[in-house]
Amino acid sequence: MSARDEAVLAMERRPWPGPGAKERAIREQLALSPTRYYQLLSALLDDPAALAHDPVTVNRLRRVRQAHRDAR
Repeated sequence: MSARDEAVLAMERRPWPGPGAKERAIREQLALSPTRYYQLLSALLDDPAALAHDPVTVNRLRRVRQAHRDAR
């Protein structure tokens, strides 16, 4: 996994105080647009290396993604 991939997963582990804080941090700390960030995150959820690196976060996000899909 790249350092950027690890940073994306680390961003997902953090609690966020309010609306907009996460998007602001994505832009400032990772120099990514929120859209690109979520594209990268989505790809990471299917990456076995990401699962090995941070299984708790990846499995939690996989459950959230599946719940959204089931709600459609």
